[in-house]
Amino acid sequence: MSTQKTETVQGQDVGPTGRPVRQFPEPAPLDSHGPARVIAMVNQKGGVGKTTSTINLGAALAELGRKVLMVDFDPQGALSAGFGVNPHELDTTVYNVMMDRKVDVHEAIRSTEFENMDLLPANIDLSAAEVQLVNEVAREQVLSQALRKVKDEYDVVLIDCQPSLGLLTVNALTAADGVVIPLICEFFALRAVALLVDSIEKVQDRLNPDLQIDGVLATMFDSRTLHSREVIARIIDAFGDKVFDTVIKRTVKFPDATVSAEPILSYAPTHTGSVAYRELAKELIERGGAR
Repeated sequence: MSTQKTETVQGQDVGPTGRPVRQFPEPAPLDSHGPARVIAMVNQKGGVGKTTSTINLGAALAELGRKVLMVDFDPQGALSAGFGVNPHELDTTVYNVMMDRKVDVHEAIRSTEFENMDLLPANIDLSAAEVQLVNEVAREQVLSQALRKVKDEYDVVLIDCQPSLGLLTVNALTAADGVVIPLICEFFALRAVALLVDSIEKVQDRLNPDLQIDGVLATMFDSRTLHSREVIARIIDAFGDKVFDTVIKRTVKFPDATVSAEPILSYAPTHTGSVAYRELAKELIERGGAR
């Protein structure tokens, strides 16, 4: 089932990106787990569907038999709340793992109700790390060191970054193998991406030469508006093949699933949003962005 609104051009179905619609193959099951590929979900602009995309991409990869660690790296704790965790009731979080060498990362990781998905939660304590890390040796590599202990236990680690380009986001980019940029189909969001790409390039130059942009994910697309279609065209002009074929449409089902504290894939398994994230997971694997 295709979720993308299509039109026919010269006998071929064409999706929102202007490319022929492709069906991505079901990936082969894995014989064993690990080492994980670490993916940072980054955009310094808020409200672009970043946490929603992290939750549902993770859920789709888990459905495909991949063991996924979800890392909440936003002091607002949105990812944690998205799994029904009350950030204010947490004793051990990613903050403790980063700032206290006596705390092992396994102490903070929580299992979720969903098969193959674990959570490394966060809460407002993490906001203090931005200041405290300034005086740390190798301050950009603290998260990378913490995750190193669990990489062999997972196939994919997804880091939900805070909407800023501060030291926490630099830590995420230094720890990551790849970056996925969720980008809302609005012109203001598009203008902000140049700064993000500049930050990624600086991390590549100075801290993590193996970092690559896995893809740009167009979110909250509304095929009924000329505005959305024009922004998609601009995104393609700017990023070319880096733009995922899969496009996430705007729908009220996403906030409904958030209120229910579960991925849309379990909340409404046959909904077009669920199908879209399953396609995204398969496309990511096909591109080499995940095992």
